[in-house]
Amino acid sequence: MVSAPSITFKTSKVFDDILRAWVNGDRRILLEGGTSSTKTWSAIQALIIIAMRIDEPKLISCVSESLPHMRRGVLRDFFSILGESPDNNPYFSKTEFVYRRPNWKGVFEFFGADDASKTRGPRRNILYINEANNVPWDAARNMDVRTSDFTVLDWNPVGQFWAHEYWMDDPGNAYSHSTYLDAVEAGVLPEQTVKDIESYRDKDPNWWNVYGLGLVGKIEGLVHPNFEQVDKLPDSGFMGYGLDFGFNTDPSVLTKHVIIGDRLYSHEVFRQSGLTNQQIAQRMELAGVGRYDPIYADPNEPKSIEEIRQLGFNVMEAVKGPGSVEYGIQRVNQFYQHWTKDSVDCIKEQRNYRYIKRMINGVEQYTDKTTHQWSHGIDSRRYFVASHRLVMGSEITLVQDCRPSRQMLKDTINYAQVQSFRRRR
Repeated sequence: MVSAPSITFKTSKVFDDILRAWVNGDRRILLEGGTSSTKTWSAIQALIIIAMRIDEPKLISCVSESLPHMRRGVLRDFFSILGESPDNNPYFSKTEFVYRRPNWKGVFEFFGADDASKTRGPRRNILYINEANNVPWDAARNMDVRTSDFTVLDWNPVGQFWAHEYWMDDPGNAYSHSTYLDAVEAGVLPEQTVKDIESYRDKDPNWWNVYGLGLVGKIEGLVHPNFEQVDKLPDSGFMGYGLDFGFNTDPSVLTKHVIIGDRLYSHEVFRQSGLTNQQIAQRMELAGVGRYDPIYADPNEPKSIEEIRQLGFNVMEAVKGPGSVEYGIQRVNQFYQHWTKDSVDCIKEQRNYRYIKRMINGVEQYTDKTTHQWSHGIDSRRYFVASHRLVMGSEITLVQDCRPSRQMLKDTINYAQVQSFRRRR
């Protein structure tokens, strides 16, 4: 337990390792470990303590792969640890993403590694790179050489990357390995999270080795291995939505997509567990989904589809039947795939969505089964991609085994033709 003026929090051994490296004058500390092992949480705690107790002004840069990723991860944890909100906070500038207190010598700035003006910009004293394996080496190197005192980086060991090649064996760097058991020992991990992690010990050994044991591995058998990130969806092209239903532990996910030639652009609109069909319709309305916009949903939920359709949305069953999943996967892989940078959860899913191995006749082989926990946004995208067709020279969605009303079908065709006419003009 650490206490500082106005702040008290529980800490793990990762926190101790970071402060030890700082006190010892190590140039860097490398935090490698499994999921929920307090790497990010401990790094922020340690940097807050340093900012409060140093005697001279220092700039602390906290970096993730993109600003949306930063907002959803490090920045959220930062304010949770402080017990504050970024809204109406006198110490935090939402325009500059800078946090400064008059009684602290350390000043925090937050930005994405995709911002070249920041990675090649002014120098700093302390650098923290979150999920460093998703940050390009050129960006990391540019930031590190502009850092005078101390660099902290964390990652899940999904495979070797530039930190292993350039920094792991440097005697001037410290190293800390951690697993979820370190969070358990610190008393900061809920019992249900422990059960969830350990449930994959036998179900998914590859995941367990990387995320459970924190061992360097390789996420093999990825279903969709290649994609790029973009700032936003294109303004033109063929547009539609995919909807995957969930309720208790699984979230309902709505994704929006634009197809231009052989390029597929996707965006996560919302993701939330516990939504009723009426609440899903309300979220769709708030998100600006049009009444005639084509929405392709999980075909195993015909009742939900009908209920949302009766609430005024153009929801239809996606392609279903034997082989439809693999067909949809192949259709998606025919495109160059893109996610908007703020689709943080879908990006994480794509990086982990893979085929599962099983012992078949004494030989470990890939099956056609995929990892369910990384499937929700990926499935919603598949529903859309597998279901759109070309009709009368205009791109419009007509679905195998989909039975929308005649009026709904007529409205959809009219809508597609109007959009096509607008694009031609």
